[in-house]
Amino acid sequence: MAKYKKKRVRELQHDRFRDTTMGLLDRLGNLLEGRGRTILYGLGGLLLAGLLIIFFVKWSNRKNDEAQQALGRGITIAKAPVLSTPVQGSTELTFPSEKERSQRAIEIFEQVAAKYGDPYRSESRYFIATNRLMLDRPKAMSELAELTNSSVAEVAVLSKFALAQANESDGKLDEAAKLYSDLARLNNPTIPQETANLRLAKVYEKQGKKKEATDLLFNIVDASRKAKGPDNLPLPTSAAAREAAEELQKLDPDRYAQLPPETPSLAG
Repeated sequence: MAKYKKKRVRELQHDRFRDTTMGLLDRLGNLLEGRGRTILYGLGGLLLAGLLIIFFVKWSNRKNDEAQQALGRGITIAKAPVLSTPVQGSTELTFPSEKERSQRAIEIFEQVAAKYGDPYRSESRYFIATNRLMLDRPKAMSELAELTNSSVAEVAVLSKFALAQANESDGKLDEAAKLYSDLARLNNPTIPQETANLRLAKVYEKQGKKKEATDLLFNIVDASRKAKGPDNLPLPTSAAAREAAEELQKLDPDRYAQLPPETPSLAG
């Protein structure tokens, strides 16, 4: 009954708006007569269409803001510190265990996925899967594998990277190497090529493939030190390139010595 009342109120409001609008057009049409009436009806239709577009844009923006805020709440929970004994007087959000934190984060992300469309739904599903890794690893791995085919490009790339990391952690090095190789070839800004190649080099090292690992590490650092921007000035060294240099120096000092010198002003 309550739903019917609400529906009826909307119908009545719509009728009043229509009657008011058309009445105004009729009065103005009577003043102009003839073709003026036709012109006014046409202008009225355009005005109504414009108002509907404005309404839709405002509604869409409001829904986007809501979705972003809801997603942000979930991310805040997922990143909250884990403290077995909360600090007295602190208002900081904490959880007694990673399990409880993950469970709460999943609840929030599930709400977002159920309420909003893409990209928020797919982003929420990604966060659900990554938080589920410590609760139900096989299910989480299956969810991540499915999300690697997501129509949201960023989600597909992040899911593939998370799946590769999980495989690497589980000792499934061949599977991890394949995923990292795919990401390196893709060279998506979300997971840059040098980041994927750095992880791939570490997998090669674990597999005992020293030459493959050193070649990748050398190429990462070499390309980084030679890279220049549009102004022909050296680009800053990325975190991945710095880590690759450190790994190469430990793994093969002689190969590390063959690298071009780092630009002094950008060192470190």
